[in-house]
Amino acid sequence: MYIDNILFAIILLIGIGFFAKNVIKLKRNINLGQDVNRSDNSSERWKNMAMIALGQSKMVKRPIAGFLHIIVYAGFVIINIEVLEIIIDGLFGTHRIFSFIGSFYGFLIGSFEVLAVLVLITVVIFWVRRNVIRLKRFTNSDLNGAPKKDADIILYFEVVLMSLLLIMNAFDLHFQEMNSGNIISRYFSPSPETFSLVTVEIIERAAWWLHIIGILIFLNYLYYSKHLHILLAFPNTYFADLNPQGQFDNLESVTKEVKLMMDPNADPFAAQPVDDSVAPTKFGASDVQDLNWVQLLNAYTCTECGRCTSSCPANQTGKKLSPRKIMMDTRDRMEEVGRNIDANKGVFVPDNKSLLNDYITPEELWACTSCNACVEECPVNISPLSIIMDMRRYLVMEQSAAPQSLNAMMTNIENNGAPWQYSQQDRLNWKNE
Repeated sequence: MYIDNILFAIILLIGIGFFAKNVIKLKRNINLGQDVNRSDNSSERWKNMAMIALGQSKMVKRPIAGFLHIIVYAGFVIINIEVLEIIIDGLFGTHRIFSFIGSFYGFLIGSFEVLAVLVLITVVIFWVRRNVIRLKRFTNSDLNGAPKKDADIILYFEVVLMSLLLIMNAFDLHFQEMNSGNIISRYFSPSPETFSLVTVEIIERAAWWLHIIGILIFLNYLYYSKHLHILLAFPNTYFADLNPQGQFDNLESVTKEVKLMMDPNADPFAAQPVDDSVAPTKFGASDVQDLNWVQLLNAYTCTECGRCTSSCPANQTGKKLSPRKIMMDTRDRMEEVGRNIDANKGVFVPDNKSLLNDYITPEELWACTSCNACVEECPVNISPLSIIMDMRRYLVMEQSAAPQSLNAMMTNIENNGAPWQYSQQDRLNWKNE
């Protein structure tokens, strides 16, 4: 038993240690973004987190998927309470340390079992929706390859973990002898005629070990998976933009230039001090380092559910734009930059790549109608639109690469004070047409 405890402690330390290493890397990658202050109105932010991340209020806008998701979400959170008991038993050689509670313990485990069965049923439904019915938002081209496999792997993980929980309880004779709360497992508990006591113990121990090892593997798979949202949904909803949808921030660099232009005492020809240690301010964003850290947090939080893309009017009319792909591309580029930093001892070495063009094309950006449908639909308050707009700013203000029709409109506004090609004196002629 002493060897078992040591082995368990080693496996636990390796699992948690590897997870902690990935959390540090995750934080480093998110901090690649520009600073933005999201500490205002804390009461509203806590409310958002409670209602949206914990309460799943935006998930149930699509009732069927929302209800099924709540079952899996509740099962994941509540059933994993048992992990605490498993850890204590594994470290100290005890067996069901919390069973001293009595009938309430049986009630808890019985509740876990009912939830486990519900999760199994729900996961099967999710698998059918993705692979048999093939709902459109799960078959878009932006979800081919690794993202599609990732979604299925998560479902398989859930099936295995829930099944191991039920097997572990069914073959645990000590638990069955309590005859209290084991609602599901007692119907599958082995009879003496079918299995010997030694076989029963082996199966129970194997299920116990595989269950905890599976949980640790799943924990470390989160970093590489869309399922990372089960952790990041909470900070993501807390730090989400509280401004009304459609309200964009002003670029500080542009504001400074406008104020300088409007200052009658400013000398436009005065030499500005040059600080070689400070990079010149870039208008908009062409790479992940130009985005702010909340936008990068958004990218890691994306659940790849496709609600944003399925509600996008540009996508519905056959345009290349997919808001889901915008978030997935941002995350992929962020990971690429992170690997570059790891390979070069903590320093990013320019790789002649960028988020713009290498991952996201101008065609995708200009297809956006800026209607905010994607923002409204996202169940965890992600804003693909903010990334699209920042990259548009770069195209217009840094590269003068706006579409011809947009350039014509901006020229008309500059010259005529209106989007149309009328002179200032004829601006109101449209009333008579």
